[in-house]
Amino acid sequence: MQADHIDPAARECALELEAHPYRIQQIRRIVSAQLRYWRLDPLIDAASTGISELLANVHRHARPDKQCAVKLTLATDRLTVAVADHDPRLPHLQPMEPTATTGRGLSMVEAMSDSWGTDLLPDDGGKVVWFILRTPSAAPTLVPLKTAAMPLERTAPELVAVAASVA
Repeated sequence: MQADHIDPAARECALELEAHPYRIQQIRRIVSAQLRYWRLDPLIDAASTGISELLANVHRHARPDKQCAVKLTLATDRLTVAVADHDPRLPHLQPMEPTATTGRGLSMVEAMSDSWGTDLLPDDGGKVVWFILRTPSAAPTLVPLKTAAMPLERTAPELVAVAASVA
């Protein structure tokens, strides 16, 4: 695991790692500490849960390797959490069975986030899966941010930059 970039002025935190179960707990602790530093304590549980699910998906499904990059980007009104890997296969939200013990990760991300989505990365053939959490100081809007795998912004430059660090 390598902390490539933690810049409090830019409000970004980027990490590279190999997605293995023991690493997921480490990343949860790093994300929690970063969000406490940014004074975003109310987002810690949702961000940690979401990042755990996305990293678990990389561990279970990504090919040819488990290398990935995690990036947190804080804007005035939202936190974007992105995980990029080398596998171009996009995940699909599947109907959640009440008794299912697996396959519920994206449903959980959808339920706890304001928006989520996936994008193919043009240069390395991989993908980025991301979700957005509204910051506590963000004023409620009349139009909800919630979408079903439809991004607020298609392939934001900061998400593509995450993939460049994985390559």
